[in-house]
Amino acid sequence: MPRRPRVVLPGVPLHVVHRGNNRNPCFFSDRDYFVYLKWLREYAVQTECSVHAYVLMTNHVHLLLSGASSEGPGALMKAVGQRYVQYVNRNYERSGTLWEGRFRSCVAQDERYLLVCQRYIELNPVRAGMVSHPRNYKWSSYRINAEGHPSDWIRPHYMYAGLGGTDASRQAAYRSLFQTDLDTKTVNAIRNATNKNLVL
Repeated sequence: MPRRPRVVLPGVPLHVVHRGNNRNPCFFSDRDYFVYLKWLREYAVQTECSVHAYVLMTNHVHLLLSGASSEGPGALMKAVGQRYVQYVNRNYERSGTLWEGRFRSCVAQDERYLLVCQRYIELNPVRAGMVSHPRNYKWSSYRINAEGHPSDWIRPHYMYAGLGGTDASRQAAYRSLFQTDLDTKTVNAIRNATNKNLVL
């Protein structure tokens, strides 16, 4: 059966999920997370992609990003994915694949879903039962977007920027979005769209 064509539009946010093969771990130590984020930052610049949000889970990655071109996100994921596999295989004396094939994605074309999708990403560790609040998980962009932790590479989307006139007011407004959980229908809609490369 042919693969469904991937929908990628220049400048339009894309929710990306890249899973470990057979849902096996792809991060094994704190250093691994640091290394992945370092290369994500590096290749985002090279491929002219803006990363708005991220979370690195034990066996998968979620990103919210926009590309200046339709080729940018694919080039970013290929570059960081291949380099990270080489790093893991070398450092853990393993061989073969690490990722479960191509990354999956959905376009957050409707602006109403942009911040919903961003919350979905940063709430992943809470839904997984790893932490009680997203601020307690250090491998996500929550503390950058919600609490102003410094970052020289996370690029806020204009929908996020529109939450307030100052950094403090934007962060406060963003934090308020996390006072309620995402409902099951919304979570399932995001998962379905991402798994099937649909438009959200």
